[in-house]
Amino acid sequence: MATRSVSLTAPAPRPAFGWPLLLLSGLGLLALSVVLARLETPPTSPAVWLLGVMALLVTGIFGIRQSAQGEGWAARTVPAAATLILFVLAAEALLRAYAVPTGLIPTPSRVMESLWAARAVLLQDAYYTFVLEALLGFFIGTALGLLLALAAVRFRFLERGLLPYAALLSSVPIVALAPVVIKAFGLGWPSKTIIVAVTVLFPVVINTVRGLQSAQTMHLDLMHSYAASPTQVFREVRWPSALPFVFTALRVAAPLSLINAIVAEFFGTEGHGLGFRIQIEVGRFGLDIVWAAIVVASVIGISFYLLISLAGRRAAAGRE
Repeated sequence: MATRSVSLTAPAPRPAFGWPLLLLSGLGLLALSVVLARLETPPTSPAVWLLGVMALLVTGIFGIRQSAQGEGWAARTVPAAATLILFVLAAEALLRAYAVPTGLIPTPSRVMESLWAARAVLLQDAYYTFVLEALLGFFIGTALGLLLALAAVRFRFLERGLLPYAALLSSVPIVALAPVVIKAFGLGWPSKTIIVAVTVLFPVVINTVRGLQSAQTMHLDLMHSYAASPTQVFREVRWPSALPFVFTALRVAAPLSLINAIVAEFFGTEGHGLGFRIQIEVGRFGLDIVWAAIVVASVIGISFYLLISLAGRRAAAGRE
């Protein structure tokens, strides 16, 4: 009886040859719609603009879908970059087509112009908010959290007496904590640094304790059979087990530190910081400066998060 051999090899994925053309056509047509929308008298009604932009978005999104196939560098970076460009161009075209007032919603091009014009002031505010408040508070909260976690794991009575309050205090909202701390420590940047440190402290404590206690019993027994010292057990078993938990807490705390610093500035400051700039410009209806400050804060927050994630991957690779 004749038998047929069955190939178990998966078929190779078909290359998506059409995605660059689709993507570039969608971006190009959207850019053309933005140029036409900048005219003082748009040639068509807003409804027609809306339908045209939606059609172009569909074209661009289909190109993004095609570009996401595969595992190469382009498949990982092009979809995210193209999505951002499509969103910005569509917002620019629709806001100009509907003639939305700048005092209500500024166009992305107006935001970029304001960002460039006020770059010196915004960079100074970013230094004040990020470096003096968020970054310094992040490091202080992380260092204190690690020390408290080590003490809680070493001394059982501290674990039972500290962790319940750490979990409770970690749920206190920033809008309730900020006025109290600012009243006690003044309007300067140290009060915001304390707020950030407190908000970072408790997540680091909780996650580090869980990580240190996640070491496998078999590994601990093996180290005890070798008559290893507590320092050797910590270095070889407990700390490697805790690293994923620690970096999870740091990835969560990194953007929250900047957010909490900005929110804390709403309750009082000496005239510096991104939160102060947002609050002042909202009162003046300078929403283009407000959105420019939001862009600066977003870029800093994302970069800080990516830096912590990179450090976590390097630490994980070093353990393997």
